[in-house]
Amino acid sequence: MDIILGSNSPRRKELLRQIGYQFTVVSPDIDENIDGVNLVDMVEKISLEKAKSLQTKYYGNLIICADTIVVVNDQHLGKPINKDDAFRMIKMLQNNVHQVYTAVTVVYLDNVYKFCVQTDVYVNDMDDEEILEYISTDEPYDKAGGYGIQGVFAKHIDRIDGDYYNVMGLPISRLDKLIKEIKKSHN
Repeated sequence: MDIILGSNSPRRKELLRQIGYQFTVVSPDIDENIDGVNLVDMVEKISLEKAKSLQTKYYGNLIICADTIVVVNDQHLGKPINKDDAFRMIKMLQNNVHQVYTAVTVVYLDNVYKFCVQTDVYVNDMDDEEILEYISTDEPYDKAGGYGIQGVFAKHIDRIDGDYYNVMGLPISRLDKLIKEIKKSHN
C-alpha cells in the first residue's frame, strides 16, 4: 500500500518521515476559502476536500491530507501576510490561551477516515520588543498563527494541553494508529 501525502507543509513531511513512513508528496489543488461554517467544520471540510481532490487520480493508494488552524478568542489566525500582520497575531496570542485544530482525512479505496485534534496553547506575556524581535526572523511567515512551536517561539510557550505534534500540523500518534488499523483491515 503506497502512501500519498497531500500537503505542501515541510513540517508534515518531516513528521511523517520521523515515524518511519515512506510516501510520495502531492499538492492538492483546492479552494481553501470555505464560508458559512464554524471554524472546526471549516478545517475538517478543507482536509476532506484536499483528500477528495486526490482520490480519483491516486485510487488504491492511502491518501493522507490535513489542515491546521489557530483560533484565539473565536478568531481564526491564518498565515501572516507581512510584519504588521505577524505583530497583530503575536500580540493577540501573548499572555493568552489559544486553540490549534488539525483535521486529518485518510482515504483508502472507497473508505474515508476523519478525525480532528484540539490542543490548547498557553503563551507567556511578551512585550512589544520581544514580539518585534520574533517577527524579524523568518519563522512566522509560513505558519498558521504566525509561530512555530518547534522553533524560536518555543521560549514563549508556557505549556500546552494536548498533542504537541498537533500544533506542528500533524497528530502523528493518532495518525499512526489509524494507518495501522487500515492496513490490518485490508490484509
